[in-house]
Amino acid sequence: MHTVTIILILVLSVVLCGFIARSRWVKLPLPLIQIAGGTGLALFGVQVPLDPDIFFLLFIPPLLFLDGWRIPKGAFFSDARSILMLAIGLVLFTVLGMGFFIDWLIPSVPLAVAFALGAILSPTDPVAVSAIAAGNPIPPRLMHILEGESLLNDASGLVCFTFAVGAMMTGGFSIGAASLSFLQEAGGGIVIGLAISWGVGLANKWLVSKVGEEPGLQILISILIPFAAYLGAEQIHGSGILAAATAGVSMHYADLIGRPLAATRTQRKAVWDTVQLVLNGVIFVMLGAQLPTTVAGLPAASMEVGAGSAWKLPLFVIAITVGLTFMRFIWVFISMKLTLFKHHKKMAGEPKDAALLARPSLRLLLVASFAGVRGALTLAGILTLPLFLPDGNRFPARDLVIFLAMGVILLSLILASVTLPLLTKGLVFAPPARRSTEERDARAAAAEAAIARLEKVCEGIDKNDKQQVVTEAANRLIEAYRRRLAYGESSNDEATRLQELAKAERALRLEALNAERDELYRRRISGELDDTIHLRLLREIDLLEATLEE
Repeated sequence: MHTVTIILILVLSVVLCGFIARSRWVKLPLPLIQIAGGTGLALFGVQVPLDPDIFFLLFIPPLLFLDGWRIPKGAFFSDARSILMLAIGLVLFTVLGMGFFIDWLIPSVPLAVAFALGAILSPTDPVAVSAIAAGNPIPPRLMHILEGESLLNDASGLVCFTFAVGAMMTGGFSIGAASLSFLQEAGGGIVIGLAISWGVGLANKWLVSKVGEEPGLQILISILIPFAAYLGAEQIHGSGILAAATAGVSMHYADLIGRPLAATRTQRKAVWDTVQLVLNGVIFVMLGAQLPTTVAGLPAASMEVGAGSAWKLPLFVIAITVGLTFMRFIWVFISMKLTLFKHHKKMAGEPKDAALLARPSLRLLLVASFAGVRGALTLAGILTLPLFLPDGNRFPARDLVIFLAMGVILLSLILASVTLPLLTKGLVFAPPARRSTEERDARAAAAEAAIARLEKVCEGIDKNDKQQVVTEAANRLIEAYRRRLAYGESSNDEATRLQELAKAERALRLEALNAERDELYRRRISGELDDTIHLRLLREIDLLEATLEE
């Protein structure tokens, strides 16, 4: 019962923090409000234990799976070089640079432990990146690069962290063995993620072809896939995190083959949106709940630096955060120049945002640097540090590096929350021209296909009274599709007028649907309408309203 109570309290905290964040008098980002809520829980005596193994299993796989599933695949693969340079190159650069920097800054921290701290601080947290970036006008292409980076750098950072801890435990380190182990973990994770996603997708398609599709079962299958991929990869000593992310990326292509029903897609999106909201919120609430414990550990942490040095700890946190941001800026500058700058000539006809990203300005480089926030993954990873060495002695500087990691997480979140709105203020980006053309062509092709299908249906209808209704309905639909085609075929002025007309028509239809809904509620409350009929009519209105979403 205690565990169930804690879970319910965490979910309730997420709900309350969500309402606070949406209030007009609070301007703080939602993650910081959730962290403050978790801190309040801990101060009021609610103990929220954070078991790293359970945390990784319950929270990380579904969130990484969802990020991989929803990330635009075209942008992901077209910017693969930039993403890999950040997800692997920047991680290695950060581990080496911060390892030596921390060892110089705090001599009492052994070099292997300093490398371990640098490694666990190197991955950016995908949850935190998405949460902080929400509402800030970051160029779409840059946002896709940041999302792709945070999707992949967890595996490389955790592998480096494992190697550094292993070197501290054994007293030895082999670059060859570490490289081979990294390839095995990464390769195993990718293979298992692909195998689970495609295997489940093909089996599910066969079963659906035999017995039909039930949306509820499809939703449950999609929820189980990331856990299966994570646990399967861990069984063969692969990267469970990379397996979950790979399964999410390949899930998109499995959907293209399986073609789930519209009801499945709609309900599945609603369920996954809820899962994402709850897990994201609980992660930050749990982060905040660890803060009082971390502060209580200050005396022990200061003893590992030196007696009377507690005042230095916040300065260490600031120095490490500044060092991480500076190293990230240097690497982002180099990687973008190498991977994007050479393409700027090809983008002369592209919109302003595309050209700016191809030849990035200092402002965009700073946005990419400050967007690299750390999150719950860093905290969960640092808590896996062993308590004792093989000889029975305490693991050196354990309390200190846990405090430093927690401090860097909070400071990076605050820094990003303050700097990103300032850096992105006033930026307005148009969609890339190629995507605008693709969307216009796709809409036109889909409308033409619909008209051809409706005309074919009408050709096979006998001209009797009953079938005359079908013909009339088809003609009305054909006319609607022809108006849609006119949006793309008209001149610029005419197309703009038609779009404004469609927007006004949409607003009026929404107002009319609201009036219908109000009348149905009035009749149900007064007892004039049966409950079953009321719910059915409401669903019809809701579905009509969904078709009007832009």
